[in-house]
Amino acid sequence: MADPEALGFEHMGLDPRLLQAVADLGWSRPTLIQEKAIPLALEGKDLLARARTGSGKTAAYALPALQLLLHRKATGPAVEQAVRGLVLVPTKELARQAWSMIQQLAAYCARDIRVADVSSAEDTASQRAVLMEKPDIVVGTPSRILNHLQQASLVLRDSLELLVLDEADLLFSFGFEEELKSLLCHLPRIYQAFLMSATFNEDVQALKELVLHNPVTLKLQESQLPGPDQLRQFQVVCQTEEDKFLLLYALLKLSLVRGKSLLFVNTLERSYRLRLFLEQFSIPACVLNGELPLCSRCHIISQFNQGFYDCVIATDAEVLGAPIKGKRRGRGSKGDRASDLEAGVARGIDFHHVSAVLNFDLPPTPEAYIHRAGRTARANNPGMVLTFVLPIEQSHLHMIEELLGENGAPVLLPYQFRMEEIEGFRYRCRDAMRSVTKQAIREARLKEIKEELLHSERLKTYFEDNPRDLQLLRHDLPLHPAVVKPHLGHVPDYLVPPALRGLVRPHKKRKKLASRKVKKAKTQNPLHNFRHRKERRRPTAVPS
Repeated sequence: MADPEALGFEHMGLDPRLLQAVADLGWSRPTLIQEKAIPLALEGKDLLARARTGSGKTAAYALPALQLLLHRKATGPAVEQAVRGLVLVPTKELARQAWSMIQQLAAYCARDIRVADVSSAEDTASQRAVLMEKPDIVVGTPSRILNHLQQASLVLRDSLELLVLDEADLLFSFGFEEELKSLLCHLPRIYQAFLMSATFNEDVQALKELVLHNPVTLKLQESQLPGPDQLRQFQVVCQTEEDKFLLLYALLKLSLVRGKSLLFVNTLERSYRLRLFLEQFSIPACVLNGELPLCSRCHIISQFNQGFYDCVIATDAEVLGAPIKGKRRGRGSKGDRASDLEAGVARGIDFHHVSAVLNFDLPPTPEAYIHRAGRTARANNPGMVLTFVLPIEQSHLHMIEELLGENGAPVLLPYQFRMEEIEGFRYRCRDAMRSVTKQAIREARLKEIKEELLHSERLKTYFEDNPRDLQLLRHDLPLHPAVVKPHLGHVPDYLVPPALRGLVRPHKKRKKLASRKVKKAKTQNPLHNFRHRKERRRPTAVPS
């Protein structure tokens, strides 16, 4: 039998329209998970597949799903239109991403296959209208799907043929256990199911017993992260919290980290503390905040992927409100209580061409480290992960290294950086840190939420008619609740370490979005332009 990986997608028995879409995406060969999963799925088998983040799991279930639906419509008896595929994901962003990928793969069969995303709670009325047309595949979170099933706007008992649970190991940890059990009562007794996950844990085992029937288990023999030739992993020990801020300032202001970067912290409050700190030095950054509307979060990701921003600050899924198993959702920490419980960054979201992941705060678990690091070095691109570590956190770091290490070899290499060379910047960092108070952080969060809600609601219809103007919206504009000292944005040459002079670019300006130039009419000040003219008196007629 020919090797599918060597021969490519065309030898998997896929529809020519799907092959054309795959070619448009630039995929010449299937990834390991795609090579193993697609043929088994086309044979009608249930699948339990584990593959690392960024390995192409979405296409591994989307291609066979589309192929099975196309084959049914082409060869089977004529039946009424109905929802035959259901994709469940833990977050709204993942739902939007999965929907987008399926749409791209179905680009040449859009007349035959329709896909709907019903993950957003804000568009319930429009979702009902979409579901009335009975799309072939529906994508959403368990809570939104269950809501539509209970309202009878979605009926699956007699039509569902394919169920997909993507990022299955997160569904229970996000508190969807009860929703999933209720949802399964609305499904037929027989259907094909796929469970796709980055890890196998107790939650995945429980889902397997609930959903799958005699599945084929795929545990791919691959490392959880790319090799050292593609992904470089470093650690840097900072003696104090102040040293962490100082080092980050030097890395970003002196452009020692080139390209796009993701900064991970452990709480939402820390996200805004970091953003306000960087604002003091005119370093623009966005916060991907679960409190913001879904369209704002997706717009941030989209513009980051297009290169409008170089730096995004984020928290991973566990600190965006995902509770301990068995607890109700919504019991997050005080600083993060209001965040959207179906919003997550660290897992599954496809950030394009991320050069570096900076773990400003040490990940809480080894799994969190893996999923953060998985945002870079995707699709054969190189990447770097730099983890900031305090002395009291080194034992926790060793636990992460033990999970990642092979044959006892160190995975996180020491980052060679001489802190004494940037001591000249320390007084600036102290000045900036003093300006970022708790009150300033609260005001920044409130201000951004108000602004994003304004853009999201009032301008929604305007941007539908004027999509180009949406590109002019920026999410990294200064919030300025803290006192900003303009001189901190400038780096005098004498403060730059001698070894870096001539190599760094400390005065890099904010990228400007392309916009149409409109000539503004010069306004005239009537007080400056007023000229008194003496009226000539008309000669009075002399009576004759």
